[in-house]
Amino acid sequence: MNIVKDEVWAIIPARGGSKSIPLKNLVELNGIPLITYVINAAKASKRVTRIICSTDDKRIADYCTKHGVEVHLRPDNLAMDDSSLLDVLMYTLQDIHKNEEKLADVIPILQPTSPFLLPEHIDECVLLLSDNEDAQSSQTITSFPHILHAYNQRLIDDRYVKFVFAEERRLYYNKQRKPDFYIYGNLVVTRSKTLLIEREIFGDKSIPFFIPYPYALDLDRLDDLETAEWYLEKGKVSLSFNNKIIK
Repeated sequence: MNIVKDEVWAIIPARGGSKSIPLKNLVELNGIPLITYVINAAKASKRVTRIICSTDDKRIADYCTKHGVEVHLRPDNLAMDDSSLLDVLMYTLQDIHKNEEKLADVIPILQPTSPFLLPEHIDECVLLLSDNEDAQSSQTITSFPHILHAYNQRLIDDRYVKFVFAEERRLYYNKQRKPDFYIYGNLVVTRSKTLLIEREIFGDKSIPFFIPYPYALDLDRLDDLETAEWYLEKGKVSLSFNNKIIK
């Protein structure tokens, strides 16, 4: 592969189908289509050199084209409910490499369901990965409410509620004893070779970058949309850069 070190290609995976919220990637948040938030973040980034949207949907494709985002169409078999993001990314990069005979080394993956992604999140994760040749990716992470800790999680087994990690629960029975865990934030920045050669997105060596909990909000259901509206209304997140680009 011809890997170009000084190029950073942001890929926005945005299929048209969604069961939880129909055409979710274009649903409006605060009067702005959801996908616009990550487009704006990528455009405001100091390190992204190319923005590519992978989609199967003409409406999303037309919207991206209208706002200066390159569109890469994916086949129907990569736009199913259980389609793997890894397969989508591999297909996109392999097709581009076939036509252009080059790939960027660093690939930020911008999920439209993470509207509170900031340009500095992208830039810092790109920098962290670029400065560490041994790392396979970088990612934003955040802390979370204690009630969501893995050792508090339950499952239903033979009609009864049980702890998923019953033994750990006995050992770490209160907040003070539990080890620090983190959840995924709003961004992963990976390498072309991590995707295409190692067939991984994160890999075993992923550099963390901490972000505040509200910025990690993922929109999956309608109540998540309401939470996002509340975050914006109450100033829990600041997206001032969005007002300077496109709406």
